[in-house]
Amino acid sequence: MPASAVHGSQNLARPWLSPVEWLLLLVAVIWGGSYSAAKLATAQLPVLQFLLLRFGLTFVLLLPALRGLAIPSWKAALAGATLLGINLLAIFVCETFGVSLSTASNAAFLISLCVAFTPLCEWWLLKIRPSRSTLAAAALSLAGAGLLAFQHGGTAGLTWGDGLIVLAALLRGTMVCLTRRHGQRHGLPALTMTAVQMAVMTLGSAALMCVVPGATWAPLPHTASFWSAMAFLVLLCTLFAFFVQNHAASRTSPSRVALLMGSEPLWGALIAVLWLGDHITPQGWLGGLLIVASAWAVTRPNSKA
Repeated sequence: MPASAVHGSQNLARPWLSPVEWLLLLVAVIWGGSYSAAKLATAQLPVLQFLLLRFGLTFVLLLPALRGLAIPSWKAALAGATLLGINLLAIFVCETFGVSLSTASNAAFLISLCVAFTPLCEWWLLKIRPSRSTLAAAALSLAGAGLLAFQHGGTAGLTWGDGLIVLAALLRGTMVCLTRRHGQRHGLPALTMTAVQMAVMTLGSAALMCVVPGATWAPLPHTASFWSAMAFLVLLCTLFAFFVQNHAASRTSPSRVALLMGSEPLWGALIAVLWLGDHITPQGWLGGLLIVASAWAVTRPNSKA
């Protein structure tokens, strides 16, 4: 475990958040806005074409970073980064289709179930048993998601879009652990790993467009709202955010990465309400606050998560 598990004076001297973890918190704010941006963009362009354009543009910007593959173990590192790219493509296919079929605010809250899933994935993949406080926080997050799922009418439950978001959350938990394990084994630079992932996701999106029935290439929109949303998603939500996540994944525990991102649903909901006019019931806000509280409980000073 990282320094967060150290007892005594070392633990007392540790700041609430390290510089890397502050960057992760900034990513949470940025990603909170991604749901509204994706909702706007996919209303004007089919999902798979949207993903192909988003990740293709990002890969072009990251081409110089491929020089980082000039290491002795480049074959193993490339294989590991490719595996991560495939997992990331699955996350975004589920997440983007889910956002297009649900509300931006519901998607922002439900994706945070990765807070509940990550400690279990960490236990399974990295053989690191979560602390009791981490498991309690994960349970609190799960309870909050349950309140969100039934905030409208009490019996409607999850839609197909919501279900896809939950699956994306499970894949996110797996992604955090796989990224940490890959970074420990091969030491590939964060930007290089991100570039390889973007290449895999671009090729994967193109392949899906060729095999999914009914997928066609639509004319690109000419609206300012679409291209503003695309610039936000490419430059901040993808290029900057994935660099930070890859950089941080090998420098703090997977559970802390996921739990620090626990404020993402709150930012996502606030932006969706202010930007898209989403309506969230008091029960939904209570569920969201439970999720955010679970993140605070584990990242507070003297936490052993």
